[in-house]
Amino acid sequence: MTTIDVGQFFHGGRMRWGTEGRCADCPNGWCDEDSGPVAPEHIRQALLRAHGPALLRLSGDAPSLVPVLQALRDARDLSLAEARAQATRLAADGLLGTLVEMEVLALFLRGRGVEVTVAPASTA
Repeated sequence: MTTIDVGQFFHGGRMRWGTEGRCADCPNGWCDEDSGPVAPEHIRQALLRAHGPALLRLSGDAPSLVPVLQALRDARDLSLAEARAQATRLAADGLLGTLVEMEVLALFLRGRGVEVTVAPASTA
């Protein structure tokens, strides 16, 4: 049987993720780490299953669209159309993702003067 642990974190201005695995019946193990604007889907899904989603919401009146688009594009390397779609969701019901993903987006948004909150989706 193989056990695999996954995680996400923010370091050096980038979102990073890692996996560690070990074999229960042998001394073999491994550790992999990478970074980028979005974690691989299998890591995201494992974290969402284990911890549930976090919700990123605007905490005040909708600001100008420009700083929101700039922050989203900077954080995630999005096209303008993709950033507009995410900005629309953020202004409506908020964005869902892993806690680290939403906190990273919050950092970029706050850096552009956009007030946001992050909370577990079940209590938001």
